[in-house]
Amino acid sequence: MTLPNSDHLAAELCRIAHAAGAVIMTFYRDDMAIRSKADASPVTDADEAAERLIIDALGALAPDIPIVAEEQAAAGQTPAVGDGPFWLVDPLDGTKEFISRNGDFTVNIALIRDGVPVEGVVHAPAVPVTYFTKAGATHIIENGGESRPVTVRSPDPDGLIAVVSRSHHSAETDDFLIGYTVKV
Repeated sequence: MTLPNSDHLAAELCRIAHAAGAVIMTFYRDDMAIRSKADASPVTDADEAAERLIIDALGALAPDIPIVAEEQAAAGQTPAVGDGPFWLVDPLDGTKEFISRNGDFTVNIALIRDGVPVEGVVHAPAVPVTYFTKAGATHIIENGGESRPVTVRSPDPDGLIAVVSRSHHSAETDDFLIGYTVKV
């Protein structure tokens, strides 16, 4: 397995995610056909077009690394990954949000080694913001600007901020958060 160095890999993953995001946004502006997968979750042409672009680009970048991609997996096409590294791709994470046009969806690409994501990118094309790893650190690009490292602030003594899904909110999440002081 030959991969570019971390800086080049980060740049390539961002380039691929941004290209997939551009494809997704062409569908976002137009009427879209919505179908259901076997698990009753929605899928659109945007999911499939972005996945094709990502698979082709990752195949060119690292042809010997298998790709596990959501829409292919939903169609029963999951490659054997064995003990080696593999790419994990969700070309349009948040399809329900994409359909409702609220902007809360992402392109996700990760390199998995020994069951752990070691490199990756999460791109929100409607915002636009991109988070990616480079040399073991997380970076952010906002509105097409320059990348900068992400830093973590100290917890506010008046309470934490919790981010929860609009589409997948559950009693389990509420039960978990009861143990914390959360700002509203």
